Amino acid sequence: MMTVPTLSGPAPDRTAGRPGLGAQLLRRKPIGQMVSEAESGHGGPKLVRSFGVLQLTMISVGATLGTGILVILGESVPLAGPAIWISFAIAGFAALLSAVSYAEMAGMVPVSGSSYSYTYATMGEGMAWVCGWCLVLEYAVSVAAVAVGAGQYVNETLAVFGQVLPDAVSQPPGDGGLVNIPAMVIVVLATILLVRGAKESAWINTAIVVVKVGILLFFCAVAFTAFNAGNFEPLLPMGAAGVSAAASRVFFSYIGFDAASTAGEEARNPKRDLPRAIMLSMVIVTTIYVLVAVAAIGARPWGWFDGTEAALVKILEETTGQPWIALVFAVGAVLAIASIVLTVLYGQTRILLSMSRDGLIPKIFGRVSRRTGTPAAGTLLVGIAVALTAGLVPLGALADATSIGTLFAFALVNVAVIYLRRTRPELERTFRVPFFPLTPVLGALMCAYLMANLGADTWVTFGIWMLVGLAAYFGYGRRNSRVAALSQEEYRELSRPEPSTLSTPEPTKAELS
Repeated sequence: MMTVPTLSGPAPDRTAGRPGLGAQLLRRKPIGQMVSEAESGHGGPKLVRSFGVLQLTMISVGATLGTGILVILGESVPLAGPAIWISFAIAGFAALLSAVSYAEMAGMVPVSGSSYSYTYATMGEGMAWVCGWCLVLEYAVSVAAVAVGAGQYVNETLAVFGQVLPDAVSQPPGDGGLVNIPAMVIVVLATILLVRGAKESAWINTAIVVVKVGILLFFCAVAFTAFNAGNFEPLLPMGAAGVSAAASRVFFSYIGFDAASTAGEEARNPKRDLPRAIMLSMVIVTTIYVLVAVAAIGARPWGWFDGTEAALVKILEETTGQPWIALVFAVGAVLAIASIVLTVLYGQTRILLSMSRDGLIPKIFGRVSRRTGTPAAGTLLVGIAVALTAGLVPLGALADATSIGTLFAFALVNVAVIYLRRTRPELERTFRVPFFPLTPVLGALMCAYLMANLGADTWVTFGIWMLVGLAAYFGYGRRNSRVAALSQEEYRELSRPEPSTLSTPEPTKAELS
């Protein structure tokens, strides 16, 4: 059986027999080949299959839960007023529409590439590169954005003892400081843990997620003792436009659910467990976000949040008057941020692993260590780059830039579901998007709507990022693409629908309906 050249084989010829630019951009990677490469380890060490549905769910929850509430609540409430909980619900609904599409694709294409791989299988190399480049923005920058908030909560912890870190070492340039040391330290620690092994990282993340859920429920219990229904009047002081603007910003809080889909090659039963983990994590996260937002607004009028850092800790301090309660919550918040950094950084390294195996980025990101079973060298490089970003770039610019890259990738996954339902109905689907095609169509439209509500500066940043990505593709990816190195005969052979190559049973009539 002919195979797509892998990183372990000879380097592909960069000129002879290559398709033209248009043909290369439209050339899709066969799904069967993706699955067989994942099972064979690409001719080298394989990622270790050690995750069950619990670990996968905790990866999604760990990458998602806490970001909007712990870090950007103070920046979002002034946009929507007391209706901030509606903004969280809208963003959660938009994320759910895309989550069901991710669940279908993850069960059908259980590889590490997430939406990058899904796009490669449906829309070709050109859109796959765009999607992958957006995912670099989504994952790496979101890690930095979340880590930036660590300085706020470290200071809240130290304040209980009458100490505080100077702004020079706890804030990035532009926010009154020189470098955010706490943010950099958290990223470095997460990087070291990921290099040591995925299984160990997953269990530590699970323990931290339990603590994170506990402190958020604890906050709700305390905040509801100071609940004032009058704080919700008027509900829409900034109008529907303010709610939409806040929803676009807090959508950043939901991006982690797709982290589980990057674990396709490390799950014990990916076709069954990945869809379950994605859907379960969305239910958990959306419920807690809305509950905490209602409790926070009930405890303090919406104008109080403007410019307030570490808002939840301050609510606890003012409500109870007990410094130790704020200390417990602040320590828990630092752990929560560490959990997000750990899981999202994990997802980033797996996306780059897939892109490297396809020849679109340098080989070093695709090398799996025989000792640890992880892409150790790539993880170290990503960790260093993210740590520097977290230490030197302000939060606001990072959060908005992350949202636009995420929304674009989500829209592509919705389109991928529609495409494969029409062109490959015979593929086994362990989860099927309900109300097809309405759900993926609405998911794509909702993503486009939220993108339209982001500011002009964010669009400029996104445009510049895309231009850099095009330069990287034409400078490296186009000449080194493994799929483009296939001859026309090889490509046609591998693209021929053959369910047996997917190691799955023949589809039933119910699956085809």
